[in-house]
Amino acid sequence: MTQRQSPTRSANGLAQPLGHASLRRANLALVLRHLREEGSCSRADIADSTGLHRATVSNLMAELLERGLVREVGTERAGAIGRPRRAVALDGSHVGALGMEINVDYIAVHGTDLSGRVLVERRIGFDAMGQGPDRSLAELGRVTRRVIGDMKRAGASPGGIVVGVPGLVDSGRGVVAFAPNLGWHGLPLADRLREELGGLRVPVTVDNDANLAALAEFTSGVAAGTADMVSLTGEVGVGGGIIVGGRLLRGADGFSGEVGHLPVDPGGARCGCGRVGCWETKVGFAALVRSATPDQAYGLDTVPTPDPEERVREIARGLADGDERTMGAVAEVGRWLGLGGSILVNLFNPRVIVIGGYFARLAEQLIPPAQAELEQLVIAGPAARCRFMASNLGFGAASRGAASMVVDHIMDDPTAIGSAPVAHNIAGQRL
Repeated sequence: MTQRQSPTRSANGLAQPLGHASLRRANLALVLRHLREEGSCSRADIADSTGLHRATVSNLMAELLERGLVREVGTERAGAIGRPRRAVALDGSHVGALGMEINVDYIAVHGTDLSGRVLVERRIGFDAMGQGPDRSLAELGRVTRRVIGDMKRAGASPGGIVVGVPGLVDSGRGVVAFAPNLGWHGLPLADRLREELGGLRVPVTVDNDANLAALAEFTSGVAAGTADMVSLTGEVGVGGGIIVGGRLLRGADGFSGEVGHLPVDPGGARCGCGRVGCWETKVGFAALVRSATPDQAYGLDTVPTPDPEERVREIARGLADGDERTMGAVAEVGRWLGLGGSILVNLFNPRVIVIGGYFARLAEQLIPPAQAELEQLVIAGPAARCRFMASNLGFGAASRGAASMVVDHIMDDPTAIGSAPVAHNIAGQRL
């Protein structure tokens, strides 16, 4: 089937045909994505499936082989007596994708190669909230350099880095506009990280952590493929990634998903954003710690460790021991989780609300009161058919989503990898 390219627009708004370079890049991406979805196949099969000329496919394949993004994997025979065809498959074992997240109390890393092989995955406890932007960027740079070294020793050099941050992010400029729980305003994170990396010339992109977590949930989580879903990060603060019709909802300026700052209690506590009664003051992990273990509240010198995993284990131990304060605090968070969830259901009508971070670790106690509150408050009642589900991606969902975004960037523009191709005679036009 022939696929047509959408024309570009000139400055005066008139439609213009795609240029040669843009058309070739689009065709390379088409072939690479086909191999990613279908696995190994012959050049002839690719031509038949994509609608490209066979000569064009052979020409494109030569460039992808040169860039090391595909490899030949033997021969296939078309029919009982057909001529054997040389098969190709996605390679990219030397091309890395580095996803990172810097949050209030940790830095998370997820590095893969283009085929999805996990090369490095770790989380480092770090008090970004207390250290300020300069020390945080220095630590992020140190961790990044070390991880890039680990990836290279595994045979892959990063083709890109995406960093997730809990706050409003101008992704086009790589600037953190406002991260209330970190105290960052107008921080040019992409430029600063590139400076920290020195001579390492790797593309750096910055995005909201909840958006990245939602992408990970949509592609590989417990509700993967659900076209309408909300993903909630259970961190010190609460962010939301919203998938509508199978696409991430970003909004006009890319600032959608700040669900933690929904006003739910006008007489409530002051939030890190400066406002009063935000949803995350009721359900964020800092709120739970203050209620369940007030001697270990965020911001106190008595806090033994900034690692959220250890704190979640302490809460879980309190629940297992039947501690009344802990049980009451978790039940209260569950009710507020359901109340805020009902607002999201009334707005977006998702089929699933996936809860991550600490929410997922305490899901057995949180989901029953949350689901009951949601069903009571949703205007459509049972007809809305939305349920809470616990994520299985842990605190690394955002970094995993960040790595997958790097892979998508490479798939969209394979020319970003490797040296410039040799001159070609075939223009790459479609049928």
